[in-house]
Amino acid sequence: MAVHSETAMPAGRTATPFERVLLKLSGEALMGDEDYGLDLARIESIAQEVVTVQESGTQVALVVGGGNIYRGIAAAAEGMDRATADYAGMLATVLNALALQDVLERRGAKTRIQSALGIPEVAEPYIRRRAIRHLEKNRVVIFAAGTGNPFFTTDTAAALRALEIGAEAILMAKNAVEGVFDGDPRDDPGARFLPSLTHRETIERGLKVMDTTALSLCMDNHLPIYVFELVQGNIERVARGERVGTIIATPRVEEEPDDR
Repeated sequence: MAVHSETAMPAGRTATPFERVLLKLSGEALMGDEDYGLDLARIESIAQEVVTVQESGTQVALVVGGGNIYRGIAAAAEGMDRATADYAGMLATVLNALALQDVLERRGAKTRIQSALGIPEVAEPYIRRRAIRHLEKNRVVIFAAGTGNPFFTTDTAAALRALEIGAEAILMAKNAVEGVFDGDPRDDPGARFLPSLTHRETIERGLKVMDTTALSLCMDNHLPIYVFELVQGNIERVARGERVGTIIATPRVEEEPDDR
């Protein structure tokens, strides 16, 4: 699949590396070609890019979904109370965080998992200032268990954590889709690729990038989202400041001076 790599940047963004980013991975990103579960080769590929980005000077935090594991228990969860099902999904993200941590550390990275649910044997509790300190010490921080609350997705957790730690952008890696389209390219061959959007346009057009709560958080706080295909090299390219995939951003409006 072709990858767009225009060098032109949106207003206010130059082709320079980010200082701190939050990488959002779906649980399906860890599946590879499996029906569910984990594909070690895919995790190793992702981990190597994260290590390379971190070694280049960009601080990296991660949020990973749990769809790859939850898909395997979907039949059992059918008819389950929504809150209970959401907690099961949060636990799935902890399993994925542990898998990522193991591979990252075998590749030389120092990592910390911070969980929104209390699991002290395997993860620290989420503490914002501690997370920032880990990043300043060049540790990769993996945020697990979403927000710790049912009825919120890991997209919302990614937006919330990115804002809390002062990330410059959310890097959103997608499976087999090179960015945002005006339709589903897997079902509609005529779907058009959209290289740039505002948060409001994304919400109003109902484009399935993130859930509306997450998009609204990013819009209100002018946090850009870089949506790109999860293929070899793209995480590094986006972190370096290259134009890859779709950029969702809302320009800041300068306040008018008060002449009174």
